[in-house]
Parts: sequence; structure tokens; C-alpha cells
Amino acid sequence: MRILVSNDDGIYSPGLACLAQVASEFGAVRVVAPDVERSSTGHAITSSRPLSYRATSVQPFEAYRVNGTPADCVALGAHLWDRVDVVLSGLNLGLNLGHAIWHSGTLAAAKQATLLGLRGIALSAPAGVEPDYKTYATWIRRTLEVLLPARDLTLVNVNFPRAPRGLVWTRASITQYDGRIAPAHDPMGRQIYWFTVTPLSEADEGTDRWAVEQNWVSLTPLRLDLTDEAELVRRRAIQPLDEAVAAVVSSPVSSPEAAATVRADEAESPLADQIVDDEPPPHPAS
Repeated sequence: MRILVSNDDGIYSPGLACLAQVASEFGAVRVVAPDVERSSTGHAITSSRPLSYRATSVQPFEAYRVNGTPADCVALGAHLWDRVDVVLSGLNLGLNLGHAIWHSGTLAAAKQATLLGLRGIALSAPAGVEPDYKTYATWIRRTLEVLLPARDLTLVNVNFPRAPRGLVWTRASITQYDGRIAPAHDPMGRQIYWFTVTPLSEADEGTDRWAVEQNWVSLTPLRLDLTDEAELVRRRAIQPLDEAVAAVVSSPVSSPEAAATVRADEAESPLADQIVDDEPPPHPAS
């Protein structure tokens, strides 16, 4: 099994080294991670400049640092290392519960794997105190023993409490948040602002937040399709639009010309004309 390990805390994070070490018990490991911390970058990708990578030291693994986002790292790592089986992202220093799924760079690395047709697993632990990596390694190992053989699970979000007592399957918490701007001043007296969020309601039983509060390791299967299927059916029934007409006048399959036009619009990039004829970067040794 080929396991690509990444994160959003940066290539030198001790959490990444811990995860890579445990992962090496299950297969061949390669590390491709951001050169600096990229926390809370979400699923940002770098399109306004080229990416580069440099070999670095995460002993005893083959490791590369990238001047890009977590999603960039997974895309580049999968391109440079053929036949990657699974991407592990973490061990993040900070929980990624509930709505953190939207802005987490840790989750973005795992989601990018799924977008590429691979499997992605994001793993996070509490921040704020010096982590006990020996304890976390034990629970990472048990988690991977559950998830790696389950090849039908393509995207999973894992969160470890401070004192785990077992593993449970959960759903993502949808607790409401109060997002606000907190004014402050820098050392020179200039106005600065922090964006903060505070949960407004208790976590429901069976959610990831509830599980971690109860000292359970939370395993949440995710999917990329954000469609609200029930609301789609309901909306078509109470507020029909032009679906009936579209079904009659549209061909079952898009024409090659129409498909090419849409794909060209999607791929519009300031770098498009610059990179078409470029040679691909040299691959590291497999």
C-alpha cells in the first residue's frame, strides 16, 4: 500500500511525523506537506503562480515541502508518485469538528484525495497543551486498522479527544455558531481585528463534537456531494421550473462542442497560455 501523508500545520509539525511513523506500519510512506503552516486555508488551490517542491528531512521518510496549500500538496504528491492508495492528513494540532470541515486545511487535503479518485482520511487532535504523541500513536494505529481495510470509505474525518476510551461512528455536528469580529491593537497601537467563532448550542448526541466531549474517538464518513436531496425533491414538487422543457429539448448527452466550451470556461486561468508547452517537472525517485 502506498500512503501519501500531508497536513496543514507544515512539514516540520511533530503531529505529521507521528502520523507518518504509524502509517509506515501499514505500507510505504511518502510525505508531501506545506513548507509553512497553512491552517484554516480551506480547499484553496494555487493558480496564480507555479508550485515548487524541495526534498526535506522527516526521518526516515522520503519527504518534500511545497510552497502551496494542503490541496496543492496532495495534487502534486499524487502526480509525482504514481498509484497512491490513500492520503492521510494530520495529525492536526487542533480539532476539526462540525463546521470546521468547511475551512480546515487538514480536511482539504483529504478531500483533494477524493477529488482525484483516491481515498482521504483526515486526523486531528486537541491543541493548547503539549500532545502525548505516544498515546495518540496507539489510537492512530487502531483507527487505521479500522479504516484502511474499508476501501468503500473514500473520505473520513477523525478527531481524537485528550483521553480516548474507544472509537465510535458519528455524523458531523451542525451546531450554530456566533461568528464575530474582535477588535484589538498591535504593539504599535494600530487597530487590528480577529475573526472568532463561538458555539451557540449544545452538541447533539451521535455527532462528532458530542463524541469527543465524551472522550470517544470520532470517525465521521463524509461525501463530496453537497446536494440536499430531500429539499431538491420537495422544491421540484412545490416550485417547478423548466426541467420538463429541458428534458424535451436537450439531448441525452452533451455535444462535444458544448462540453468543450463549459470545460474551457471552468479551466480559465491566467497561467493557461504559459504552461501549455512547459515540460513537466522531474519526478522524485519512486
